[in-house]
Amino acid sequence: MSDSATEAISKPTNPGGKAQNLTQAISIRLRQPARLRNIELGLLLIACGIAVGALVLVQLGALGELRTDVLWSEIIILVLALVLHVILRVVAREADPFLVPIALTLNGLGIAEIYRIDIASWTTQNPTHAGERQILWTTAALIIAIAVLLVIRNYRVLARYRYIAMFISIVFLLLPLVPGLGRRGLAARVWIDVGPLSFQPGEIAKITLAIFFAGYLVQARDSISLMGPKILGMRFPRARDLGPILIIWAVAMLVLIFERDIGTSLLYFGLFVVMIYVATGKGSWVILGMILFVGGALVAALTMSYVHGRFEAWLDPFSTEAYNRIGGSFQLVAGLFGLANGGLIGTGFGQGSPQTTPLAQSDYIIASLGEELGLAGLVAILALYLLLVSRGFRIGFVGQDDFGKLLGVGLAFAMALQVFVVMGGVTRVIPLTGLTMPFLAAGGSSLLSNWIIVALLLRLSDGVRSGPRMVVG
Repeated sequence: MSDSATEAISKPTNPGGKAQNLTQAISIRLRQPARLRNIELGLLLIACGIAVGALVLVQLGALGELRTDVLWSEIIILVLALVLHVILRVVAREADPFLVPIALTLNGLGIAEIYRIDIASWTTQNPTHAGERQILWTTAALIIAIAVLLVIRNYRVLARYRYIAMFISIVFLLLPLVPGLGRRGLAARVWIDVGPLSFQPGEIAKITLAIFFAGYLVQARDSISLMGPKILGMRFPRARDLGPILIIWAVAMLVLIFERDIGTSLLYFGLFVVMIYVATGKGSWVILGMILFVGGALVAALTMSYVHGRFEAWLDPFSTEAYNRIGGSFQLVAGLFGLANGGLIGTGFGQGSPQTTPLAQSDYIIASLGEELGLAGLVAILALYLLLVSRGFRIGFVGQDDFGKLLGVGLAFAMALQVFVVMGGVTRVIPLTGLTMPFLAAGGSSLLSNWIIVALLLRLSDGVRSGPRMVVG
């Protein structure tokens, strides 16, 4: 018998070893949530300082004095964010610690810049108070995010209501077309009037569509991924399996035609294509999706004056005809000059002239921030978005069940696509669309939907971290 075997036989066993290892594992698991929440608290305090500091700098730069009423209103938001943190310590102890601080930082920067544009309007005949409304909407959004966390304790139950989510999505998509309810904006017809309030139902529809797509693809992905002919080494779906993507493509085209909204149309269709790709792993779906949407957009550009005008303004914004035409390239050119005026480090909060660009507080909030914070500030903002989206993708990809994976990826991609479309439009990488920059742009419906997305991602991340684990040892 070998020495090692003799040593193994003669060595006394430790009956309490496994119990000790289990106790250590449990101790680590108990310390982990506290560590995550402590990280979140520290980052939240930094985010609160950035939000308050930005508003102070705006007032000093544009007014030369401080208005404590606005500062106290924003402090209510910061208190609500800390309340959300405390609730996470109770109902979602292992949720991702970076989501809320990043969202709060972006939200605070948006409020400061919107308020700065308000200040510039106070000397005109049409003064605005969008910054104060943004604070009110942020308060409501945080309260709703807290409610989502308290009501949805297990995100898997959402899969049961996938067809209800589909019905809600259809209703929300059609609401702007209802006579007397829908309101035509400057170009797109995506708003509805509810009493004194205006709301964009498409912002909520992107969440319900993500829930429906995730539930549907979990159920049907085998039938749409395992069969089909191979072309150039890539397996394409059968004709009978093209139904879902054709239906969603038709819905996207209807939104483009009747609501005149390129951005929302792209958002809905892109969301479905990415989720079906994640569900099946087949790149052919992406190729088909790009062919369908690009083909539909080109046909619309040739046959619809609204879309054709957007493409003309994009391709040749400095032409006299495009610049002077109503709905032409004036906004795009003004935004580009604003970005150029900002340079590397910007003019400083309250020192630029962002108000010269139409819709500077909403569609062109990025150009406004780019002028006053410069390229360095925009890079920092994009880095925050990159971190926020990457955390969302991580939550989706490490999920323990297929529904959670698809839902997490879908919600994160919806935010990522909005950021790309808005940034691409403002910087003339792609034609300008009507989407809003998440958390930054003025608009209550956008704030509500994006804080709901944050709440759902928090719930998903808590489910991922607190699920069953293998104890080694």
